[in-house]
Amino acid sequence: MAGPSAVNVQPQAGNVNDRTLFFMSLALFFIWGFATVLIDILIPKFRGLYNLSYAEAMLTQSAFFLGYFVFSIPAGNLVAKVGYMRGIIAGLAVMIGGCLLFVLATHLEIYSGFLFALFVLAAGITILQVAANAVISIAGAAETSSARLTLAQAFNSFGTFIGPYVGAKLILEGGPEIPKDISTLTPDALEALRAAEAAALQTPYLGIASVLVLIMIVFYLKRDLLPPLAKAETSKGVGFHLLANRKILFGVLAIFAYVGAEVAIGSVLVNYLSQASVLGTTEAKAGQLVALYWGGAMVGRFVGSFILSRFPAGKVLATFAIIAIGLAGLAMVLSGQFAAIAILSIGLFNSIMFPTIFSQTVIGLNDEDTPKAAALLCMGIVGGAILPLVTGYAADHIGLSLALIVPILGYAWLVYFGLFIHRQNAASAN
Repeated sequence: MAGPSAVNVQPQAGNVNDRTLFFMSLALFFIWGFATVLIDILIPKFRGLYNLSYAEAMLTQSAFFLGYFVFSIPAGNLVAKVGYMRGIIAGLAVMIGGCLLFVLATHLEIYSGFLFALFVLAAGITILQVAANAVISIAGAAETSSARLTLAQAFNSFGTFIGPYVGAKLILEGGPEIPKDISTLTPDALEALRAAEAAALQTPYLGIASVLVLIMIVFYLKRDLLPPLAKAETSKGVGFHLLANRKILFGVLAIFAYVGAEVAIGSVLVNYLSQASVLGTTEAKAGQLVALYWGGAMVGRFVGSFILSRFPAGKVLATFAIIAIGLAGLAMVLSGQFAAIAILSIGLFNSIMFPTIFSQTVIGLNDEDTPKAAALLCMGIVGGAILPLVTGYAADHIGLSLALIVPILGYAWLVYFGLFIHRQNAASAN
């Protein structure tokens, strides 16, 4: 399939033994994890504030993750043109713009304004992903690059761990109570309610913007830590021909399924936990519990790294996916604390999925195909835009608990992919 030109943005040869560069990059992984997970807290707020269905509220995830699909290739082209450090500065600037657009949307009080702001925010994060992953890989010895990337991902998970707690405190806790049906309010009362809620929505995004400005200043001052990139090599197309390789095709579908399933579950957690049949708690307290879901992913990355060093990656992926299916199934049929424990525990087994799918898909590819395959895998993140929307539609028609069948189907594909990878690796070893 033809497409726009793809750019090879692989790291340059040679080591850049600079701990300053490495620790600076860790801050990027943390901040985009924090910003991403706040969407889980926004969903119940928007549902109440704009009287939305679950499907309509899930458009927040769709707007955000659609950004990955749209901007993956342009982000690679930009980074190849301006270099890693200036690419990071550009990504931070776009993220700041997204945060400020979000603040503007609170004044306009238009739901579509929030969706556009999240789309722009995702564009900035996509640029950061392209540049920062490359910087992590060259900020030290080549043989320890995997360890550095694992640590960076742990910082990303730390951001997703504390994000729900902070977001719940700032966005869901306190402020006026939103009635279940805002159509019962008078126009003046509705305007007053939305004005009061605007302040709560502004605070975290103004805070993120301020932190991003500080980080951008640091990267600007240290922009010469890395030399400019050599002239980028270009080739026709973006690598869609690689989808003829079943491993790459199945890997892209696996990223789609994994991100979609993980985000879908995270998106419904506040509403699921606050149900009378589960915990019957407030949305603010349920929002704080979401931190356990993402915290499980953080802990699981450390434990999973140990497991992966001793067992075949494909088998580990398939096993973790089977456990996730079992836990989601329990969350469908159980109630009370056992249901809450089951659904929150899924995060622990999500932990190794993304890095395992990504690394196992690109292993064995040549230097020309690897960056193209990586771009296709990043485009697969659009699953976070689609599966949550499908889950929301299901929740509107069959209920929140039964809607978990959608992420279960996503995990089912990961079981197949893990076994497929294991068979391929075993065959190549013989």
